Amino acid sequence: MNKKIYIIATGMNGYDTMTTQALAKVQECELLIGAKRMLAFFSDLEKECFVSYQYDEIREKIQNSSYTKIGVLMSGDCGFFSGARKLTFLLEKYDVEIICGIASPIYFCSKLKMKWEDMVFISLHGRNANIIRNIARNEKTFFLLGGEIKAEHICKTMCDYGMENLKVHIGENLAMENERILSDTAQNLQNINTSVLCVMIVENPYHETYLKTNIPDSEFIRDKIPMTKSEIRSICVAKLNIESDDICWDIGCGTGSVAVEMAMQCFQGKVCAVDKNELAVSLTEQNKYKFQCDNIKIFLGEVTEIIPALPMPDCVFIGGSSGKLEEIIRMIFARNPFVKIIVTAISLETLSQSISAFDKFGINTEITQIAVTRTKKIGTHTMLNAENPIFLIRNLSSTTYSCDN
Repeated sequence: MNKKIYIIATGMNGYDTMTTQALAKVQECELLIGAKRMLAFFSDLEKECFVSYQYDEIREKIQNSSYTKIGVLMSGDCGFFSGARKLTFLLEKYDVEIICGIASPIYFCSKLKMKWEDMVFISLHGRNANIIRNIARNEKTFFLLGGEIKAEHICKTMCDYGMENLKVHIGENLAMENERILSDTAQNLQNINTSVLCVMIVENPYHETYLKTNIPDSEFIRDKIPMTKSEIRSICVAKLNIESDDICWDIGCGTGSVAVEMAMQCFQGKVCAVDKNELAVSLTEQNKYKFQCDNIKIFLGEVTEIIPALPMPDCVFIGGSSGKLEEIIRMIFARNPFVKIIVTAISLETLSQSISAFDKFGINTEITQIAVTRTKKIGTHTMLNAENPIFLIRNLSSTTYSCDN
C-alpha cells in the first residue's frame, strides 16, 4: 500500500516532447507500464516494462508488483481525451500523481503558427461524434483521430455536405521522423491516405454564429408533403427543452423541418426521423444535407415497427401517427417513462384522440392552441391571411408513466 503511482504524459514521441519533470519521473520509476509504442521510447533505460493499455490488467499488475515506484505512460497530456481519469479512479487506494505533458493540439498548432484557445475539440478515437454539425457550428474544430474514421473520410463527408471549400489541416505522425503536415481544401484532400496516428483541424469562417430556430419555411425543400410551419415548429421545439446531447424522435417527419430544428439543438446528440412516405423520407434526406445535420438518421416504414430499433428517446415530436397514436405513445413510454412528448393536432378528432391516449396511461397534459395570422399585400392594402389553428398536446414533466396501464 506504500506504492507511489505516477501517471506520466509522454507528449508526442517520448524524449523530444516530454517535460523535464515527466522525464525525471520516468527515470525514477522501477516499473513502466503502457502501450508498446509508449514503452519503446524508453527501451534504453533497461527498466522492467509491462505492455498493456487495459485498465484492469494495469491495476492487477500494480497490485501484484513488489515495486514501490511505478509509472503508467500516457500519450499527449493526461487531461486531453486520456485514460488517466478512469485509471486514477481504479487506483484510488494508492498514492497517485499525474504528470502533465504536451497535448497534440498544442504541438500541431505550434507547427501551423495558429492559436488554439478558440477551438472546439472532438475525439473520434474509438468514439462517435457529429462531425458535420460540429464543423458547421464552430470557426475551428480539432479532431483527434486514431479509430476507424480517418482524415480523408472526414474530407469526403464534408464534400457531401457542401463544405468542400473549407480549409483543412492534417497532422500525421506528429513529432516522428515521418511527420507529415498538409493544409488544403477538403475537396483536394479527400483522396489522400493517412496513417492511424493523425489529427485534423477544420477552419470554417462561415460558421453559425447563433442557434438556428424558426427557420423560414421557404428555406426548406418541400414538394407536396405537408410541413409544420415555422412558428409552430419553433414553439414545439422550445417546449421540448432539448439538451445538447439528447436523443430525439420526429415521428411523421414529412419534409424534416422539425427534425432539422431538433438537430440544431441536440448538436451532440441524435435525431431519428421516421415516416412511411417515400417522398417524405427523400425530402428529409435532402434537407438534412442542405442544413448540414449529420446527426439526423432517417427511417422509412411504419413507426410501430421501427420504434423497437430506435435508441431510447429524451424528446419526441409526433406530427403524424396514421391513427396509431395510442399504440405509439404506449411504446414511447415503455422505452422511457420520463420522456418529453409533443403531439400536434390540426383537427378536433386528432385532439380528442391525443387527450384520450394520454389519459388512458394516467399522464397529465398541457394543451395549447396556436393561431398564426400572417399579412399579405394585395395592391395597396395589407390583408390578414390566417393559418389553420394548431393544438399542441404536451405531457407534463412531473408525470410518471405506469407500465401497468
